[in-house]
Amino acid sequence: MANHKSAKKRIRQNEKIRVRNSQYRSSVRTAIKKTREAVAAGEQDQAGQLFQAAEKKIQQAASHGLYHAKCASRKVGRLKKLVNSLSA
Repeated sequence: MANHKSAKKRIRQNEKIRVRNSQYRSSVRTAIKKTREAVAAGEQDQAGQLFQAAEKKIQQAASHGLYHAKCASRKVGRLKKLVNSLSA
């Protein structure tokens, strides 16, 4: 256990950040999962709408530092490719 005041504060901050990050990560994963399920079901319109919501969540997570910018871009690109495969 930490003895210094600053170390104790850092432990508190890290816990708050950890909880917040897990919430963001969970919402991103859920959005991606819903989009993939819509694609699997062949629902083109719903998949497009869900993709837009998922893209927004991914970009927000990246802006908060949860994902690296290139990682977020890769996630969006792969999801978009999957959604576009419905129209082809």
